[in-house]
Amino acid sequence: SKNTSPLTVAYFTMEIALGKEIPTFAGGLGVLAADIMRSCGDLKVSAAFVSVCWQYGYLNQRIEIDGTQHYEDIQWNPNKYMSRAKETVTVQIEGRDVTVGAWLFELQNDGHTVPVIFLDTNIPQNNPDDRKITEHLYGGDGAMRLKQEVVLGIGGLRMLRAMGYSNIEMFHMNEGHSAFLTLELLCERGFKDDAVRSSCAFTTHTPVAARSEEHTS
Repeated sequence: SKNTSPLTVAYFTMEIALGKEIPTFAGGLGVLAADIMRSCGDLKVSAAFVSVCWQYGYLNQRIEIDGTQHYEDIQWNPNKYMSRAKETVTVQIEGRDVTVGAWLFELQNDGHTVPVIFLDTNIPQNNPDDRKITEHLYGGDGAMRLKQEVVLGIGGLRMLRAMGYSNIEMFHMNEGHSAFLTLELLCERGFKDDAVRSSCAFTTHTPVAARSEEHTS
């Protein structure tokens, strides 16, 4: 069934720390997103969260006697914690169509539900390279990061629409990773800038140059 009720906020985040058994996060940014998600549950806020179903996010760290560090990927299975959504959407990346699927996790709090939509390109419809877009959180080069951000920002909004969320009051971007969301909103609204600006909020989590992305052509 379609989600026809209005949303107060749709919260976009590259990572979210639902628990160590769901390692789709790397650190504080994901913890912040999860805290806000649980606050929405406590306060009965009509909210939906959009993130990515990373195959590999949080890592196991091992420190040797000589001080060297080693990192190991954590294997996990989303089937154990969430359900596969029936909806898929398409985004354009490097001139080709990439299909984006989703997993759905639902936080239940005293009769109130806060859905978390995990976007996923590791599906049979995509070629092997595109299936790797949602493989490693913050993995790859600048080109891979842009692909990941297209999936989150553009694919995330399209997925919300496909799931029936047509009435969303505010779009909240957790850091700049979902900035392409604004371009998709501009397309939806006939490039009326004020209409987009007034319905978007932005959080800067780590205000230092090293954590601010820069992409050049």
